[in-house]
Amino acid sequence: MLRSLRFRMLLLILFVLIVTGGMAAWFASRTIIQHFEQYLLRDQAAGQERRQHLSAMLPEILANHYAQNQDWRQVTPLLQQFGELTEERILLTDKTGAVIVDSAAESPEQVPVAVQAANQPIPIQVNGQIVGNFVVVPVPATKNSAGESDYIASINRSLFWAIAMAGVIAVGLTLALSRGILQRVRALTSAVQKMERGDLNQRVDNGAQDEIGKLAHAFNAMADSLARVEQLRRNMVSDVAHELRTPLSNIRGYLEALQDGLVQPTRETIDSLFEEAMLLNRLVDDLQELAIAEAGQLKLARQKVTVGDLVDKAIQALQPLATERTVNLQSNVAKHLPDVYVDSERIGQILRNLLSNAVEYTYPGGEVAVKASQVEQHIQVSVYNNGVGIAPEHLPNVFERFYRVDSSRTRATGGSGLGLAIVKQLVEAHGGRVWAESVPEKNATFFFTLPILTA
Repeated sequence: MLRSLRFRMLLLILFVLIVTGGMAAWFASRTIIQHFEQYLLRDQAAGQERRQHLSAMLPEILANHYAQNQDWRQVTPLLQQFGELTEERILLTDKTGAVIVDSAAESPEQVPVAVQAANQPIPIQVNGQIVGNFVVVPVPATKNSAGESDYIASINRSLFWAIAMAGVIAVGLTLALSRGILQRVRALTSAVQKMERGDLNQRVDNGAQDEIGKLAHAFNAMADSLARVEQLRRNMVSDVAHELRTPLSNIRGYLEALQDGLVQPTRETIDSLFEEAMLLNRLVDDLQELAIAEAGQLKLARQKVTVGDLVDKAIQALQPLATERTVNLQSNVAKHLPDVYVDSERIGQILRNLLSNAVEYTYPGGEVAVKASQVEQHIQVSVYNNGVGIAPEHLPNVFERFYRVDSSRTRATGGSGLGLAIVKQLVEAHGGRVWAESVPEKNATFFFTLPILTA
């Protein structure tokens, strides 16, 4: 469980939530406390201003009260009301300094002498005579009273519960959302494990077009490629065995007949054995060349050449075969084409291979045409013939090893099936690409490109 992706995702979400939520709560708490303290300071300043105003009015009010009553009777409610308004303790004393009324005490005797001595008395005059004094004793202000502390504590509790609720919701959403994601990951893992055991038929539903969907699509493409490569490998082993068996069987049959005296070692017999041996040798050479090209170990003797010269030499080499089959060979190479930096022998091999196939599959009296032109930064060469053509279902596979469009054709009538595979590898080794187009029963065209020589 500790190693599961789901558990790690949950821990990651919780860690991020605790860190970010804790930092947000700390900043929020500090900001709220700061603003609250600023509010208290503004409130204290406003209260101080209000108290100063009321205190300035108090001597006149007390003087009027004394003038009306000729004594300090019934002054206690007045002082208590002022004390509540100013939030201060007010002491009223007589001429001698004896406390008459204390707004914060029931009895004047409860007033400490230190309280009176610490504050400057303010005289109260009536008709120019001092009839008493009053003393304003400020109430000590505490920075954090009990109410303020409770308020701050309530804010901190609210932030804590908000983070806790967010954590619960985050855990729930993580468990819910990760379930679907992990199901797709588990499906991929299961398919990979089965493929590891040799089952190449595994495919997964690519689902939504997100990252996991793209991964599933890539896995399916990889599985298709592996299955195709495996099938080609099996076909190649079978085809190689079949292609080797035919000449070997012929050679063995002739040799057994010679041993038994059924056939005489005539010139014709020796020539037939030699032809079969040469066919076998060419097949092995083609296999070796193809294997070297596919492994990227093919050595190219590159040099600066003109495409027109390569086309002319290839047509000249195939002219006798074309004449024998009454096929018209034509060349249409654009003028002033840039040179290419290639292995002339390998490119000649490509052209001869394509031309020989085109002549072979062209009806008598037909036409084979080679064209070359510049397309962007490449020279594009095409070999066209108006013969039997290629069916659309065969076009993607014509460059595969031992692939024959007509399965009834054998080595004797249709070659070894390696020529186009070698063409593809040689073209790609030069940095070009090769493809085919066809109209069935009408024509077929093989294209390949070569990069232009750059300074």
